Amino acid sequence: MAVNPHVRGGSFLLEATDAASVFTPEDFMEEQLMIAELTEQFVEGEVLPHDEQLEKQDFELTVKLLRQMGALGLLGADIPEVYGGTDLDKISSTLITEKLVRASSFALSFGAHVGIGSLPIALFGNEDQKMRYLPKLVSGETISAYCLTEPASGSDSLNARTTAKLNPEGTHYVLNGAKQFITNAGFAGLFIVYAKIDGAKFTAFIVERGYSGVSTGPEEKKMGIKGSSTRPLLLEDVHVPVENVLGEIGRGHVIAFNILNIGRLKLAAGCAGSAKWALELAIQYGKQRKQFGKPLVGFPLIQKKLADVAVRSYAVESMVYRTAGLIDTAMKPLDKNAADYSRLVAKAVEEYAMECSLNKVFATECLDFAADEGVQIHGGYGYIQEYMIERIYRDSRINRIFEGTNEINRLLIPATLLRKAMKGELPLFQAAERLQQELIAYVPVVSEDGLLAQETEMLAAAKKMFLMAGGMAVSKFGTELEAEQEVLEALANMIMEIYAVESSLLRAVKVSERDGAVKGGLKAMMAQVFVHESFGRIEAAARTAIVAMSDGDKLQTELSVLKKMTRFKQVNLISLKRSIASVHIAAGKYVT
Repeated sequence: MAVNPHVRGGSFLLEATDAASVFTPEDFMEEQLMIAELTEQFVEGEVLPHDEQLEKQDFELTVKLLRQMGALGLLGADIPEVYGGTDLDKISSTLITEKLVRASSFALSFGAHVGIGSLPIALFGNEDQKMRYLPKLVSGETISAYCLTEPASGSDSLNARTTAKLNPEGTHYVLNGAKQFITNAGFAGLFIVYAKIDGAKFTAFIVERGYSGVSTGPEEKKMGIKGSSTRPLLLEDVHVPVENVLGEIGRGHVIAFNILNIGRLKLAAGCAGSAKWALELAIQYGKQRKQFGKPLVGFPLIQKKLADVAVRSYAVESMVYRTAGLIDTAMKPLDKNAADYSRLVAKAVEEYAMECSLNKVFATECLDFAADEGVQIHGGYGYIQEYMIERIYRDSRINRIFEGTNEINRLLIPATLLRKAMKGELPLFQAAERLQQELIAYVPVVSEDGLLAQETEMLAAAKKMFLMAGGMAVSKFGTELEAEQEVLEALANMIMEIYAVESSLLRAVKVSERDGAVKGGLKAMMAQVFVHESFGRIEAAARTAIVAMSDGDKLQTELSVLKKMTRFKQVNLISLKRSIASVHIAAGKYVT
C-alpha cells in the first residue's frame, strides 16, 4: 500500500490520535530549519530591496530572482534529484512556502511555478517528458504556468471548452480555446493546458510558448497580488506533438485534482505565514501608536484582537505541519527507484485529499480574519498603501478563490469522506450506527485529571456530534445528499473545526509531555482558548444540520441529546487571552 497503513485520511474523526505520533513545528530538524533560514535570507537580501519594482510588474526581475532561487536549489524542492531537483521532504518544501510569503506577489509567482506548474510533469509525466522539461524548470531556465480555468468554467473545470483534435498525420493535437486568470502567463515558457480531445476526453497537454498560435492577452488589473502576472492564454490552431500528452488520454481530471491537493496544502502554509506577519505588524504598530496617553497594545480590546489572531494562527500552523507530516510518513517507505514512484507519490498525497481541502479553507479564512483585524488595529493608517497591512489585506482575498473556491472545497470535504466510506476504506457508517446505540443512554464523562483533560473530552464529544449529524444526513438523503449543500456545508465546518481542535490539542499535549509545562504553557493556553471557541461553532453547525433534517418530537429528542454532549465547564477566556496577548506583545511577534 502506498499510504501509511496506520493513519488513513479522515480516520481522525473515528478514533483517538496519539499525541506522540503527530508532527508539530517543534519537531523540525536542523536541516529543515536551515532551509527555512535560507528562504528567509533570500527574501530579506534579494527580494525586499526590490519590492517596489516587483509590485510594478517588473517581470524581468521576477524571472531573474526565480533563477537565483533555482541556483540555490529552492525551485526543485519537490523534484527528484535525477532531474536536477533537491527532492526535499514535504515539511521542508512547506516551510519554503511559508517563509516566502513576505515576498508578497513574488511568492505567488514562485508558488505557481514550483507547485501546480511543475508537479504535473514531475508526478504524471513519462520519462522523456521529465528529462526534457524538469531540469529547466528546476533551474528556472523555463518558468511554468497552470491552465485550467476558462472564461465559462471556473469551479466546473471539467466543462472545459478548449478542444484538441488529432491531425490527419497522427503527429500533433491541434488545440483551440482560451484559458483565464493564468498566473505567470506574462513570462512563462511552458503551460500545462487542459483540453477535451474530440470535445469529450478531458486531457492534459504540455504546451510550449514557442508553438505557433500560442499567445497571451493583456494583464488583468487586479485587486491585490499586483506584482504577479495574470493573463488569459489564447490557443489558435496550436499544434502540440502527441508526445506532449501528459498522463493518460481522457484522464486529465486525475492530474488536475491531485495537483490541486498539493496546491491547497501549500496555500494553507502560505496563509499561516501571512497571518503571523499580520500579527507582527499589528503588534509593532500597536506599540508605537499612542492614544489617550498609552500605547494601543495597553488596551484590553486590542489585546483581545491580538490574542484571537495568535490563537487562530496557532491552530492553522498545527494543522498544516501535521498534514505535511502525514504525507511525509506515507511517502517514506516508497522506493524512489521504482518505475511507478511518481504514481505512488500522487497516491500518497491523494490519501489526504480531505485534509488538504480543510487546511485550505480554514487557513484562508484565518488569514482574512488576521488581515482584517490588523487593518482595524492600524485604524485609518491601515487603509493607506504606505503601510504593509493594507497590501496584506488586499492580497489575502484571492486565497478563498484560488485552488478551488472555499465553497467547492466545503462540498468536497464531506464528499471525499463519504467516498472513502463507500469504498470500505473507513468504517464511518459502522461508527455512526454504534453511536446511535450509545446515545440512548449517553452521559458525558468529564475528567479533570491530566493536561487539557476537559478539552480532550470536548474533542471526543465534538466527534460524536459529527457522527450524529452525518449519520442522520446519510440516512435521510442517501444518494441525494449532494443536493443538500447547506447540510454538507455544516458537516464540512464540523470536520474542519474538529481537525483544527485536535491538531491544536495534540501539539500542546505533545510538547508539554516531552519538554515540560513551561515550554508547553503558551501552547496549552492557546489550545484551550481555541477548543472552547471552536466547540461552540461545532455545536452550532450540528444544530443547523439537525434542524434541517428533522422536526416535531423527534427533533426535540435529538436536540436534547445534542445538548447533553455540550455540558462542560466554562473557562475564563478573557483572562487566558490577556495572558496570550502579553506574551506576544513582549516578543513583538507571533511566538509559541
